[in-house]
Amino acid sequence: MGLFDEIVGKASSMLGGGEGEQSGLVGGVMEMLTDKGGLGGLVQSFEEKGLGGVISSWIGTGENLPVSAEQIQQVLGSDTVQNLAAKAGIAPEEVSGKLAEFLPGIVDKMTPDGTVPEGGLLEKGLEFLKGRMS
Repeated sequence: MGLFDEIVGKASSMLGGGEGEQSGLVGGVMEMLTDKGGLGGLVQSFEEKGLGGVISSWIGTGENLPVSAEQIQQVLGSDTVQNLAAKAGIAPEEVSGKLAEFLPGIVDKMTPDGTVPEGGLLEKGLEFLKGRMS
């Protein structure tokens, strides 16, 4: 099983809920990462909101610090959360909670060496995942 299959599998199993809900939310997250400049853009968003230490723990090789649904909402913004909710067919509050549960693991899996990969492979992987989830 490849890294990106493992990411999708982990995200889907952590999300729970129906098959359509899972693929909608995971696909929406992959699309969001692509639209926001990949993992580097997500890191920047966390840093701008004063949560750089939280996402750094997910990237590093140590224990992942927790994040709350409210912090997810703060970092991503209500428009992004609303869009993800619409794609998954669930309430925005539920999206924030589910992201708080599985986003640390997703970022952790995308950074197995403890660093953010530079362009290329990550972007291709995100596009691949986005296509599989459509």
